[in-house]
Amino acid sequence: MERENEQTNGMAISSLVLGILGVVLNLIPIIPYLLGILAIIFGVSGNKMHIGKGMAVAGIILGSITLAMKVLFWLFVFMVGGMNY
Repeated sequence: MERENEQTNGMAISSLVLGILGVVLNLIPIIPYLLGILAIIFGVSGNKMHIGKGMAVAGIILGSITLAMKVLFWLFVFMVGGMNY
């Protein structure tokens, strides 16, 4: 049986997928910044719809975690690099 009345929230799905990819690909130099920012942007716009709010919120959280992991990575690099001088 097909359900023709089901709708999907494409922005929420793309936010979740981009957030997951951002966390998984965090050691690659430039890509996680873009994925994290896009996950947050798509999550905020997908959160305005009633369908898929959970996926949108998860995408926002994962995008924020991605950006926080990159900031912590660079803080670690500068702290460890500064100890050798």
